[in-house]
Amino acid sequence: MKKEDWEIPPNLQPDPSDYTFDLERALKAVVSLKTYVPADAFTANTLGTERAGSGVVIKDTGLIATIGYLITEAETIWITSADGQAVPGHALAYDQESGFGLVQALGKLNAPVLELGDSDRLKVGDQAVFAAGGGRHHAIETRIVGRQEFAGYWEYVLDDALFTAPAHPFWGGCGLIGSDGKLMGIGSLILQQGDGKGRRLDMNMVVPIGLLGPIMQDLLSYGKVNRPARPWLGLYATESDETLVVGGLADNGPAEQAGLRAGDKILTVNDEEIPDLAGLWRRVWSSGSAGAEVRLRIERDGSPKRISLRSADRTSFLKSPKLH
Repeated sequence: MKKEDWEIPPNLQPDPSDYTFDLERALKAVVSLKTYVPADAFTANTLGTERAGSGVVIKDTGLIATIGYLITEAETIWITSADGQAVPGHALAYDQESGFGLVQALGKLNAPVLELGDSDRLKVGDQAVFAAGGGRHHAIETRIVGRQEFAGYWEYVLDDALFTAPAHPFWGGCGLIGSDGKLMGIGSLILQQGDGKGRRLDMNMVVPIGLLGPIMQDLLSYGKVNRPARPWLGLYATESDETLVVGGLADNGPAEQAGLRAGDKILTVNDEEIPDLAGLWRRVWSSGSAGAEVRLRIERDGSPKRISLRSADRTSFLKSPKLH
């Protein structure tokens, strides 16, 4: 099934009569994004050269909030509004820490603006609408089923992520709209969790919009947050039987250059034990800024080994937009 052919089952779509705000107008603020990335881009192998998702218009200048992986290293971006209008866009900013991306429409976009809400007030059980570009048949009525820390295998941690269910099938860059009609978050992932009875619960992980306000001016001015970059190792780690294991390595990244291998067990960072995946990344980031030395003690084939890495700035491996 092509993404443009799908729709949410009617019984799961939001009913405008259930909301005190103008649902149809709010959904028109969510647009579709199609991005094209050069084949030689650093993220081409992992994220693909053609990416599709959504974004939300947050300023009447045509500024769109989305999830950063859709636009990383994008050379061409097309924005399509709910009425089918298509205009080109520019990858304006990407914040590695939160995961937010900003796109600037390069033509007049026939779409309303969705006001940023107060995501801090959301609590488990609250009802919301999770919408992709394309209107009501691409939106799902959902609920907040969790608020907790999230750690990603790609050197990423959110202290307080939002989790929603039922899950949206095309979640990337979707807008989470609160009961007040305001934007509460941007969709990032789909996750599966067992309930202990052999049943699987699919849910989306959403980046709270409250993280965007404090960094917005930096993103608009510099294309990133104006502070030293975190140290990046270029490794993908997973938790297995209470052990942290190297699952993969970024090509020519610091970890690969230092001789780390897939399957290595990570025991300590800078001689400190690591409790979990989030703890691993936080220990790395506490080493200083990008370029800092990071000392790992690992276990390989049952034998302990020490490896010292010179960390890097992740963005230095990425292609920059041609337009400024």
